[in-house]
Amino acid sequence: MADLTLTELGVVSAGAHRLSVGALAADDPAAPVVIVLPAMGVPASYYRPFLQELHERGCAVVSVDTRGQGASTPAAHRGIRFGYQDLIEDAAAIVELVEREFPQAPRFLLGHSLGGQIAMLFAAAHPGRVRGVTLLASGSVWFRSFPGLQGWKNLVATQAVAALCTVLGHWPGERFGFGGRQPSGIMQDWARQGRTGRYRLGGSRFDYEKALRELNIPLLTVSVEGDELAPDSSVDHLAAKAVASPRTRRHYSCEVAGAPKLGHYAWVYNSGVLVDWITDWAATARKEATATDGDRR
Repeated sequence: MADLTLTELGVVSAGAHRLSVGALAADDPAAPVVIVLPAMGVPASYYRPFLQELHERGCAVVSVDTRGQGASTPAAHRGIRFGYQDLIEDAAAIVELVEREFPQAPRFLLGHSLGGQIAMLFAAAHPGRVRGVTLLASGSVWFRSFPGLQGWKNLVATQAVAALCTVLGHWPGERFGFGGRQPSGIMQDWARQGRTGRYRLGGSRFDYEKALRELNIPLLTVSVEGDELAPDSSVDHLAAKAVASPRTRRHYSCEVAGAPKLGHYAWVYNSGVLVDWITDWAATARKEATATDGDRR
């Protein structure tokens, strides 16, 4: 497996911090570049097998440690304040870096779990910056988007996490086996969307719900067998917010993957067919965008 060529990105947003960004260029400078935004608490290094598969299919790939995770700073603790809005601004800085480093390449965002929410919100707030968004095992946290009793359990869990964050000033996810260590702002935004179903972000007056309704960009949504954190209904609720966006829907089953088990995280080790779906979809989106640009001319 080839090593990622790391490029550090220095950003100032709601306090000084550094993002660790890694890139692996394609042989063709005009090949699609896939920017992978991780799940909550998951380091970029976890996706290395998946990134390698994408690169072997001819894509340039970019990975990033989310602020406060992996090699990116600062780590969450009381007094460190950032939330979804800051992650969206980080995504904007990453896309700007990719624009400079890969000027000929069409850009695609791929978000896993929380990363998918951030990818959608970024695309809505910054139309035209990327050619498409893939939601991979990524859905709404809204409790009513989950089936039956699971939804009510999620409501209790998200609000309990928010309450604990208020007391502690951060979320000690490493102690509870969920989400890693996170600042209170991230978890408050997460819990608010889990309760209301809407994206009203702390520190922002921007109407993300309206922007999502107006978003018109190709979407690829992939639900995964055995994923209790992002079941089909949760993925559908998030994708449906972008009502004007053409959607390609896929379900990654154990049978399709040739794997005994998948779930919210394990798909990364059995991603061959999944990568075929992503690269085929990106190629189609790229052709359609080129044809549209030609019609406008």
